[in-house]
Amino acid sequence: MYPTGALIVNLRPNTFSPARHLTVCIKPFRDSSGANIYLEKTGELRLLVPDGDGRPGRVQCFGLEQGGLFVEATPQQDIGRRTTGFQYELIRRHRASDLHELSAPCRPCSDTEVLLAVCTSDFAVRGSIQEVTHEPERQDSAIHLRVSRLYRQKSRVFEPAPEGDGHWQGRVRTLLECGVRPGHGDFLFTGHMHFGEARLGCAPRFKDFQRMYRDAQERGLNPCEVGTD
Repeated sequence: MYPTGALIVNLRPNTFSPARHLTVCIKPFRDSSGANIYLEKTGELRLLVPDGDGRPGRVQCFGLEQGGLFVEATPQQDIGRRTTGFQYELIRRHRASDLHELSAPCRPCSDTEVLLAVCTSDFAVRGSIQEVTHEPERQDSAIHLRVSRLYRQKSRVFEPAPEGDGHWQGRVRTLLECGVRPGHGDFLFTGHMHFGEARLGCAPRFKDFQRMYRDAQERGLNPCEVGTD
C-alpha cells in the first residue's frame, strides 16, 4: 500500500527442491500500480512488469536460479492511493507438461508427453469443443468443452451439465496465438491449473490417444492405467 522505496522478494518453495529445477511465474493484479517489478541478480536489473501494466492475463516466468524480485516504487505527482501486488507460482521445471506450456504451448505433444500428461496433469478428460471465445485483450482463448469422461480434475474445473445426461461441462484456456477453433470429434484434453485457471496442455484426438496407449501397453511402457473405451 502506498509503495515507497524498494524491497527484494526472494521466493522459495516450502519443500526442498533445487533452485535449478524451479520456474517462477508472476501475475500482477489488474489494478497494481506505484512500482516497477524487476528481476535482480548480483545488482543487475531486468524489468519484468512496468508500473501500471496490469494487462489482463499478463504472466512473466523465469528460472529461480536467475535471481529474485526487486520491487521499486516510482515517483508520484499525486497523493492518490497506490497498491502494488502480484500472485506467484513455483513450478517444477522437469514436469513435461509444464515445459510444454511455458516454452512452446502451441506445438503438438509427442506420444511420450501425452501418456505422461494423462497420468500427471491437474485435469484429464475426454470431450469435444463446443465453442471457442477469443479474448484479444488477454491474448487468450477460452475453450468451452462438453465432457463425456472425466479421468481427473482439481478445483472443480468441470461441473455436471444441466441436462443431467451424465456429461460435464467447463472451460480451459490457451494462448490466442494457438488459433484454436471448434471442431468435430472427441479429444483427450489435459492441462494444469495456473493462477486459478485451467490451462490447456496436451490435447490429441482421442483416437490418436487410443493408438498411443495401445502401443505403449504392448511394450509395457505405460506410466499409468486409464480406460480408453
